[in-house]
Order: sequence, then structure tokens, then C-alpha cells
Amino acid sequence: MAEGNGRRWQTAPMRRWILGARPRTLPAAVVPVLVGTSVAVGVGDGIVWWRALAALVVALALQVGVNFANDLSDGLRGTDGLDRIGPRRLVGSGLASAGEVRRAAFVAFGVAGAVGLVLSLVVSPWLLLVGASAIAAAWFYTGGPKPYGYLGLGEVAVFVFFGLVATVGSAYVQAGRITGLALLAGSAVGLLACALLAVNNLRDIAGDTVSGKRTLAVRIGDRAARWLYVAFLDGALVLASLCALSRPWCLLVLGGGVVAGPAVRDVLGGAEGPRLIGVLAVTARTQLVAGALLAMGLVLSA
Repeated sequence: MAEGNGRRWQTAPMRRWILGARPRTLPAAVVPVLVGTSVAVGVGDGIVWWRALAALVVALALQVGVNFANDLSDGLRGTDGLDRIGPRRLVGSGLASAGEVRRAAFVAFGVAGAVGLVLSLVVSPWLLLVGASAIAAAWFYTGGPKPYGYLGLGEVAVFVFFGLVATVGSAYVQAGRITGLALLAGSAVGLLACALLAVNNLRDIAGDTVSGKRTLAVRIGDRAARWLYVAFLDGALVLASLCALSRPWCLLVLGGGVVAGPAVRDVLGGAEGPRLIGVLAVTARTQLVAGALLAMGLVLSA
């Protein structure tokens, strides 16, 4: 059956690369740009839409780049084999060679770097340093001799780069300054992204333990990892609702809790293995809905 699936994927190369890009993770790139741009509404001279689009391209390219880089590194280390519970990975399952996936990662990072360079030339040179740090963090998450993703620091990096940096950066390219509201909204967005990673790592505890990948979920164990996931979701909604102190309509974000409800019940109910793939999808949907509601609240109150 595995061989049949391999032949099927080989006849659909575009679908293969879409699989490798991990579309379910893309809300982690879209939400911070949407929220950060919304923070800047009503501040300064208004929204410059090409800058918002450029920030979105950078965020999406970084997300796709880190996905391919992780696929490459985990595949070479033997972490992602044919017996993994989640979606198949390109290198680990033999759907693509290591060289192909490496080139795909470099193309994605190249796009992020090129568009980020344009933004930095227009807005501020220090954005170059931020962009370089983001690319380095993406590569060394599972790459290099001592990948920090194998040390349980993945959630920290996700919170910083797909929360604070992406959200505050998107607001900064519009308003030209860093505000407390941007930091608060960025923290909420970061926790949403952490929830996505947390449920992914919860699903993979067994395989990661065997392969020596010491994610935070592996380190703290199954039960604590489940409560950590809930804490990330609840914390995100609480922090986002605090934005209402400045812009009252931000309370709309609490509607994201309705979407998150089934995922929380499944996780606390002991869902394992393939059932957590569905939880991952609901978590991504929660991230997108909560981000959209927060952005709407920010705009309506501006």
C-alpha cells in the first residue's frame, strides 16, 4: 500500500510539493500580518497596502521555508519515517530527495529575503537584522549540529517569531513605531501559534521519544502537554481580549473559543494518534478565526 501511494504521489508532483509546504500551518503566517496591519489602522498616515502584501509574502515564505527545512532535517535524522502518525513527509517517505527539498527551502527563504530587503530599504535598515534572525531561527529549528527544536525550545521560537516579531513587525512597517497594543496583540497571536505546535508535538510524542527528539511535549509528558495546549489557547484569547482596553471591539475575539471548544474537549478527553490530526485542523481554524475576529475588532475600534 505504501508503494502504491508513492507511485500516486510521483504522478502528481505539484500535489507533492503542496503536501511538503504543509498548508494547515499557513494560518500561523497569515494571522500575525492581518492582526499587525489592523493594529496600525488609524495610526499615522493610514495603511500602505503594498507593504501589507509584502509583509504577508515574507511571512508565508518563511513558514513554507521552515516547513521544508524541517522536512529535510527530520528526514535525514530519521525522525519522519513511513510509520509516522501524521501526514507523510517528503524526505522521510521518499517522495522527494534531500537535495530537492533543500532547494525548495532555499527558494522559499530567498523569496522572504528578497521581499524583506525591499521593505527594509523603504522602512528601516534594522528590518534586515530581524529578517536574517528569522531565517536563521527557521533553519536551525531542526537543522545544524544542535537543533533547538530537539531541545524543547520550539514553542519559544514560535512565540517570538510567529507572534511578536511578525505581528509587531507588520504594524511597524505601517506605523513606523512599536506600540504596547502591538506587543499585546503579538503575544496573543504567538500563543495561538504555540497551540498549533503543541498539538502537533502531542501527536508525535511516541515517535519523537524513540528518535531522540526531545520536544517540550516529550519533556513534560502526555498529561501536562495536553493542559499546556489548553493554556496556550485560553491564554491567547485572554490576552487578545485585553486589547479591548484600548479598542473595545476586540472582545469579538472571544468568539474564537466557540471554534476551539471541540479541539479542547478532544485533547482533554485523551485523543491520540490519528484523532489529533483532526484536532490540528481545528486548531488552525481557531487560529484563523480568532485572528480575523481580533483584526476586525481592532479596525472597528480604530
